[in-house]
Amino acid sequence: MKRLLTLAVALFMASPALAQDMVVNGIHIMHPYITAPAPGAMSGAAYLSVANEGTTADRFDAVETSIAMMAALHNTEFGADGIARMYELPPVPLAVGETVSFAPGGAHIMLMMLTGELKVGEKVPMTLSFKNAGDIVVEFEVMPFDPNAPAMSH
Repeated sequence: MKRLLTLAVALFMASPALAQDMVVNGIHIMHPYITAPAPGAMSGAAYLSVANEGTTADRFDAVETSIAMMAALHNTEFGADGIARMYELPPVPLAVGETVSFAPGGAHIMLMMLTGELKVGEKVPMTLSFKNAGDIVVEFEVMPFDPNAPAMSH
């Protein structure tokens, strides 16, 4: 029973829901996390939800980080063959009261040409740039690799 309780606490503590939530200049950042890439992978993906709780429309323009040589807003679409393919998104508009989710199998932050290994549990800073809210530095927690995540192809 003690082992089960310890495991339950560990799983709860590793939940993306515990990642840093914050509100800056009317932009609410929720549950930012990165799934640890497969060993030896040169790319990864980060996820979060972004809500505009301000009084004017905004736009999510870009991402910068030192953990990858390139970071971009991407989307995933599944073709008739069942294979997921990604493409770069233009800046993402955020109407007042709107929430946009970046989640596995859909929109995400693509991290290309990783500059080092991402270790589960570490927190990685990224700068999210918004048209009106400005630059917001957010810590993304690295979560365990999910071998059941959809396969993706560029």
